[in-house]
Amino acid sequence: MLHHSALHSRAQVLQAIRQFFSEQGFLEVETPVRIPANAPEEYIDPVPTLTWQLQTSPEICMKRLLCRGYDKIFQICRCWRSDERGARHLSEFTMLEWYRSNADYHDLMRDCQGLLQYVANSCTADACFTRNHSKIDPHATWQHFSVKEAFLRFAKADALASIGNGLFDELLTGQVEPAFEEFSVPVILQDYPAQLAALAQLRTDHPDLAERFELYVGGLELANGFSELTDPQEQRRRFIEANQVRRQMGKNELSLPEPFLTELSSIPPSAGIALGVDRLVMLTVGADSIDQVVAFTPESL
Repeated sequence: MLHHSALHSRAQVLQAIRQFFSEQGFLEVETPVRIPANAPEEYIDPVPTLTWQLQTSPEICMKRLLCRGYDKIFQICRCWRSDERGARHLSEFTMLEWYRSNADYHDLMRDCQGLLQYVANSCTADACFTRNHSKIDPHATWQHFSVKEAFLRFAKADALASIGNGLFDELLTGQVEPAFEEFSVPVILQDYPAQLAALAQLRTDHPDLAERFELYVGGLELANGFSELTDPQEQRRRFIEANQVRRQMGKNELSLPEPFLTELSSIPPSAGIALGVDRLVMLTVGADSIDQVVAFTPESL
């Protein structure tokens, strides 16, 4: 059921996001939502449209804009992921992505802090977010945990061993993320093992760790950001590896975004992040289901 004031709050949140990035000197861009190929990922299935696909994220096109000299860009857009449905998931949802050239994941963490404080100040009565009836204050000091620390502390497990024995995701969602619900401030989970680097650069001082982080508010995962991988060969290798995993899981292989791989050699050192707008609205109005913050659910159409 739609939360009665949710569409007003949603409009306010969108306005606040645009205002924040405009004040920070970012350029708002629009890129095509129907594309020949997304970045292949093990667990994300694109929605086919004739011979092309709907975007699972605008990252491929936005990174191509970085290659062409646009240095601070953001986009609010619709994305589609097949068979995603739950209290926090819709197959069609709204994503905010932003990218900075000559930046790394620490710059994005500061952006997250500034953005959440701005949205809380503009869109809530008490400058706090609400999750499970608890207040989360983005103005207080945020908590940071490395993946290694978080697994030892909250799951009593070794993160690397958990990847090896296939229990990583289960422990993350079953023990680590629920522990974050207890914090009254946003939590950043950072420095993922290199095996989970996704499209992130590895740390030069710790090549076994990726410059990747996820942002949680009241235990709700809100954003995933990283220092971008800029090596086309390594990027191709990771795409091929993702397709191999897909094949082992009985999924179809996905085509590679060749124009992106061609242009990647001209990308400056960059950082990029994706944030779920629907979830941000949930936190702003204190909704417990994504259904409460969208005009229509798939089932109501």
